[in-house]
Amino acid sequence: MPVAVLASLAAGACFALAGLLQQWAAGARPDAEALRLRLLGGLARDPLWLCGIALAVLAYGFQSLALAFGPLSLVQPLIVAELVFAVPLSARLHRMRLGRREWWGTGAVAAGLAVALASARPHGGSPAAASVPQWLLLLGATAAVAGAALAGARRLSGPWRASATALAAGTVMGIQSVLLAATVDRLRHGPGAALTAWQTYALVAVSLAGLLLIQTAFQQGPLAASMTVLDASEPVVAVTAGTLVLGESLTTGWPVSALTVAGLALVGAGIVALDTSPVVAALHERRGRAAPGTRSGS
Repeated sequence: MPVAVLASLAAGACFALAGLLQQWAAGARPDAEALRLRLLGGLARDPLWLCGIALAVLAYGFQSLALAFGPLSLVQPLIVAELVFAVPLSARLHRMRLGRREWWGTGAVAAGLAVALASARPHGGSPAAASVPQWLLLLGATAAVAGAALAGARRLSGPWRASATALAAGTVMGIQSVLLAATVDRLRHGPGAALTAWQTYALVAVSLAGLLLIQTAFQQGPLAASMTVLDASEPVVAVTAGTLVLGESLTTGWPVSALTVAGLALVGAGIVALDTSPVVAALHERRGRAAPGTRSGS
């Protein structure tokens, strides 16, 4: 168990640094590249962004090690500690200090998400149990939620815009987790079974879309506005989809359900506190001034 805890915290730290480097690189890209593949093309030539991707790969390695020694219900909440590393590091990088509001918002999102995941403890289920109509309904609902979030992002500005795009990214990446589970399940029957399954190709397409949305969210605003929403929405969507489509079960009953709801409410309160924070707004303005000539406005 100590190995699982240490590996989870190491994964969280690596994810934090990875997000910080990716956001720093994406924030310097022109607004015209938002939601376009050329954004990824430009970032792929940026050494800073590539270092962020390498750190993300290392983080997944630590996460795999943690899961080898501990349950998901322990590992996932601990990895959320990345927020406690990432937001202060981002402020430090911009030579700004977080106040009580920002510390509270960051802590609320991390603690609330950890409480919600630990209390709900999803378990069981089988990817093979999902029918084609269920998959189509799930993918359609994902497209609708992501599309609505992006439509809202167009009408917003500042940190709220980045949060709305991060919501779309988190929704897509949550479904990516479900598709990954289905693909891994197919691989157990051999590479041929995976290569002939439509879920494998849907996984590739959804992963690419999720990567583009994440980088666009990083491009549009400070890390505190994007990573918090991304970290909150991705597991919530994955757990919800797993319950509805894969037949996973959630731990319910009193006081477990109350703790889950309270945790999610704390997450929402923390996100609102950060997105309405003057310090986070100043981070957004300073980020825009940091790359003169590359921004077309927010």
